[in-house]
Amino acid sequence: MNLKKNTIANQLLIRSIITLAFFGVLPIRAQQHSINYTKIDVKAFADNANHWYFGFDKKNVINPRPGHPRYEPTALTSIADNILLFQKNNGGWPKNYDVMAILSPEQKDSLIQVKSILNTTYDNGSTYTHITVLANVYTVTKKEKYKTAALKGLEYVLASQYSNGGWPQYYPLEQNYSRYITFNDGNFEGIMTMLKDIYENQPEYAFLDKTYREKLKHAYEKAIPCIIKTQINDAGKPTAWCQQYDEVTLQPAWARKFEPASICNRESADLVLFLMTIDHPGQDVVRAIQDAVLWFQDSKIYNIREKTIPAPKLVTPFRVSTTDKIVVIDSLAPPIWTRYYELVTHKPIFCDRDSKIVYALADISRERRDGYGWYTYAPQKVLNAYPEWLKRCAIRENVLKRD
Repeated sequence: MNLKKNTIANQLLIRSIITLAFFGVLPIRAQQHSINYTKIDVKAFADNANHWYFGFDKKNVINPRPGHPRYEPTALTSIADNILLFQKNNGGWPKNYDVMAILSPEQKDSLIQVKSILNTTYDNGSTYTHITVLANVYTVTKKEKYKTAALKGLEYVLASQYSNGGWPQYYPLEQNYSRYITFNDGNFEGIMTMLKDIYENQPEYAFLDKTYREKLKHAYEKAIPCIIKTQINDAGKPTAWCQQYDEVTLQPAWARKFEPASICNRESADLVLFLMTIDHPGQDVVRAIQDAVLWFQDSKIYNIREKTIPAPKLVTPFRVSTTDKIVVIDSLAPPIWTRYYELVTHKPIFCDRDSKIVYALADISRERRDGYGWYTYAPQKVLNAYPEWLKRCAIRENVLKRD
């Protein structure tokens, strides 16, 4: 068993990985298959690890020690055993722990004592990433406990899906925005990517029997129309998607006080990239992709870039800031997009913790200005991938036009 000290450099690596994942540079979900599965994808758990080490949460059952040691990614069974410890009785997982941390006997006992507390979620890349690892580790080790836990996790995915095909952020459902269907932070695509692997008979899911596989395939097929139905159409003009939707009406909804009901280009880009992975897409999927591509073209912002600058230390109840963000004019800058666009007007918008919508980054408080991703280049990844997708799916370019 290889052990690795979680030095300051190692912690900074975790932080840098999640920063890259946040801005769309790295994938945040595992892509490996058991046929060559030799190490855990650290990136898949980077968001959770980052929050554990750098965002102390008083609700956490255990917390890291200074210089907390971590397993090497090749320590498959040790990490999988951690994943079993973190799994709750309903089959799901809580967020904001590092599954690669080497836990003390006392920490392990603490986790066992709270398995009945069902604070289970898909947020920050939870649950679907854990299931993926367990399926892979079972396939290469044939240890029954990993198969049993993976099946239990898949039952959680089935139980938590709404009849309209969407998933909440938390399940069991809570009386807040977490019950909305969420596309935030790639959660929906993460679940769908896992189900797509099952749908396509990837080797790590060969242990599923026919009945079970059919249930999961049905969950996948039910979710595709949910994506299509929630694409925002403003007065006949199809655009993209909101971060979250009312689970009954499928209308765009507010989440946190600074996350308005709006067209969200960052999350929409991830959704479109997922839809582009579907082989032999139906006309509804093709149209959704092409409408979104048109929207991304229409919503480009030119001649500016976002710049992070040093700033005096600012301590707030939410975070400590030592930088600020400004928008600068740059005629050589590549196109950029804001995270949010206002419904109906399609103006770029920003929002503070008072839920007041404004139209310039400078008009929100420094804590929110510096503490959230207001600009994104994610749609460019879609535009770059679009020509190859047209070619792969044998779709004529001239289909792309407004009616």
